[in-house]
This record gives sequence, structure tokens and C-alpha cells, in this order.
Amino acid sequence: MRKTMLYILFSTLMFSSMEIALKAAGGAFNPIQLNLIRFFIGGIVLLPIALKALAKQQHHLTRQDWALFALTGLVCVIISMTLYQLAITVDQASTVAVLVSCNPVFALIFSYLILHERLGRANLIAVVVSIIGLVIIVNPAHLTNPLGLALAIGSALTFGLYSIVSRWGSVRHHFNGITMTCFTFLAGSIELLVIMLLTHIPAVANGLNSVNGLQDFVAMPILKNVSLEYFWLLFFIGVCVTGGGFAFYFLAMERSDVSTASLVFFIKPGLAPILAALLLHERILTNTIVGIVVILIGSVITFMGNRVKARESQLAAKQAEMAASDFQSADETDGLDADLPHANTTTENDNY
Repeated sequence: MRKTMLYILFSTLMFSSMEIALKAAGGAFNPIQLNLIRFFIGGIVLLPIALKALAKQQHHLTRQDWALFALTGLVCVIISMTLYQLAITVDQASTVAVLVSCNPVFALIFSYLILHERLGRANLIAVVVSIIGLVIIVNPAHLTNPLGLALAIGSALTFGLYSIVSRWGSVRHHFNGITMTCFTFLAGSIELLVIMLLTHIPAVANGLNSVNGLQDFVAMPILKNVSLEYFWLLFFIGVCVTGGGFAFYFLAMERSDVSTASLVFFIKPGLAPILAALLLHERILTNTIVGIVVILIGSVITFMGNRVKARESQLAAKQAEMAASDFQSADETDGLDADLPHANTTTENDNY
């Protein structure tokens, strides 16, 4: 249990410092370039563990597997994380951290719409409470940065969608969390690299340049500033935050359960703004603090609901196992009873 809590602690610190690190690196790198670098490095970090898992399963990746990774890479790396990266460049790291941490709420909604999973009472309450927290932070009556808020919420929404698609794919293709995440990162990085290379084609570059607001996407750099000067920053973002954060999250999940490991995302909304205030000197507004508290309450409700659901599932599995055992015992007894009259008849006939 001590190891599990250490995994959760490390993963929480990495995920909570993610926005701060990306904000700090924003001046040196193009947002899309940084997205490419960190997910490629993160995929490479997870690759040895993923390959070991595949070897243990004796599973060789097929075209269908890569089609799945291409889909999850598109939703996660290209859409969700690009919106996330852009949100960090135009809004406060603390606000983005809190809003993106609400992705489990959207995942619950998508699980109901796509997988037709039943939402328990605790989940429904958590969704409502978390949405109230979002509204308090967004503060529609006094919007100061609508673009940043829209990008952050869009990132949370699409990451929730990715979570459900990833869960569906991992069950269907029999992948564990690390394998699914590793190849999602690598496939998404390859797709993103292709898109970035396309922006260097003159016709594409001219088209982007002619649209107001898209000039930053013209001829996007790939290796600019990838040097020893920024080695430790890239190491922290790619290896520690992206690769290490996810690796320790899944290790915690393997040693405990999903609800325990998900403490990472429940603590982050409270911890990330504190780190942003200390390290980036960001000012946290009163409505943001109130919204954070409300979202943390929603997170606690979700956590408790997941724990109860896990216990009910374990209890149902035990009852099913006991029922099967009782049925087998009864069947064996019936078999013995069926043999007994035949034996008695034979004995009576012999005596006769």
C-alpha cells in the first residue's frame, strides 16, 4: 500500500505541475511543436513497459490495432491536447488545470451516450456539482478570457471522449492502460508530425497565412530550440510529466484499483492552482477558489461512488461464485442420489 501511495503522490505532483512546466516552456517553443515533443518522448518512455506487456500476452500488433491507435491519437494528441496547449498560452495555468481536470465528468456523460453505461446516483450528483463548479469559475456574467475558457473546456470535453474510446478499444483489443496510452502517444505524434510538415508546403502556408488568427500555424517548427540549453526543461516535460506521470498512474492502478488511482485527478484541481500561485505568481480570483472547492466536492462524491460501485461489483462476483459452487454441489448430490436407487435395486434383485 505504501508503494501505491508513493506512485499516486508522484503522479499527482507531475500532473499538477504540467501546466506550470508547459507555461514556462511556452516562450521557447511553438505550442504545437511542444505538443509533438512531449508526447513523442512520453510514448518512448512508456514503450519498454508496453512491449513487455505485449510479449507477456503474446500479442502482435495488427492493422486493426494501429487503426485504433490512429483514432485515439487523433482525439487525444491532435485535438484534445492541442486545445489544451493553446489554452495554456492564452490563459492562466491554474484555470486551465482546474477546467481540464473536469474531464472525468465528460467521460461519465460519454460513457452513458456511447457505451450505454448506467449512471449511478453518486455519478449524477457529481456531474451536476462539477458543472456548477465550472459555471462558477467561468462566471458567464463577467467573462474576462472567453477564448482561454473555451479552449480549456474543449480540451476537457474531447479528453473525456478519448477516455471512453480508449476504454472501449482496450477492452475490445485486450490492451492494458500503459499499452493503450503508449501507442496512442506514438500514433498521435506521427499524425501530428505529418500535419506540421504539411504546413511547410507553400500552398498550405499561403492559405493559413490568409486567414486571420492562423498565422502561428504557418510552417510550424519541429526541432527549433531542441538543444542542450532547454534539455532539462524538455526532460521534465517529456520524461517526468508526460511519460512518468502516466506510467506511475497506471502502476498505481495495477496495484490498487481505478478509483484509488483516480485520486490523482481529484487532488489536482486543488494542488495545481497553489503551485501556479507559488511558482508563476498567478493571482487566483475568489470565484475560482469557490469553483475549485465545489469541483473538489464533486470529485469526492465521484470517488466515494466509485468505491461503493467497486465493492458492489466484488460482492456480486462473490455471490455469483458462491451460487455456482452451491449449484455444482447440488448437482453432484443429485448424481449420487440417482445412483443410490440403482444400487439398492441391484442388491434387492441379487437377494431375491
